[in-house]
Amino acid sequence: MSFVTIDNIFQSYGPRPILERVSTSVDEGEFISIVGASGCGKSTFLRLLLAEEQPTRGEIRIDGNPPAREPGIERGVVFQRYSVFPHMTVMDNVLAAESFGTRFGFLPRKARKGARDRAMATLDRIGLAHAADLYPTALSGGMQQRLAIGQALTATPRILLLDEPFGALDPGTRLQMHDFLMELREETGMTVFMVTHDLDEGFKLGDRVLVFDKPRWDPTDPDIIGATITYDFDARNGGIPFQTIKEETHVLHPA
Repeated sequence: MSFVTIDNIFQSYGPRPILERVSTSVDEGEFISIVGASGCGKSTFLRLLLAEEQPTRGEIRIDGNPPAREPGIERGVVFQRYSVFPHMTVMDNVLAAESFGTRFGFLPRKARKGARDRAMATLDRIGLAHAADLYPTALSGGMQQRLAIGQALTATPRILLLDEPFGALDPGTRLQMHDFLMELREETGMTVFMVTHDLDEGFKLGDRVLVFDKPRWDPTDPDIIGATITYDFDARNGGIPFQTIKEETHVLHPA
């Protein structure tokens, strides 16, 4: 059975459709890159996977469990802009992630020693143990993004969601982060969904590349149609389509 099952998802904001008829399945440990034009629902799809939003229709199941109604520790998320707390040290940023979901957001005294040990192990894993007492402003862009990924890994999630995580980095740092992410993925065996505007990046890192687009187009009202998965490429096999959506893109002409 597939690890993640997306079944006929529709999502609308008021009268405006964003996604329609989105269906796919993902095996555990796969890396899924998500590409497409701006405004075609890629980040919305990621928020649905996170359970930050609920679909208008359809459902998403993880490991056969009922659809989640709110974000949980089994899903970690990293955004393009560094989602770290600037007023906290690197160590405290990771410890803060430990307290998510605890009562009042505080760790009991007895749990703090174990939490610090785990936080230091996380910092060692992401190459930031030497910077534990520094503040994020003292870190480079790549180091800040490593810290954001470290926060996401603190709860040992089974799924990592990345929303253009390297878009704000310079080209050299971006390549370093590619290597870091691939090493981390091999080490943890996590299932990864990554939104990117860089097609080369999507094929380089992903096992599969999902292309989101609008399969139909109405020139009198471009927003009347939602986007869907129009191509599903197998990046492990030279870009051969893993699955191609049969419906062809066409223009709707008003009567």
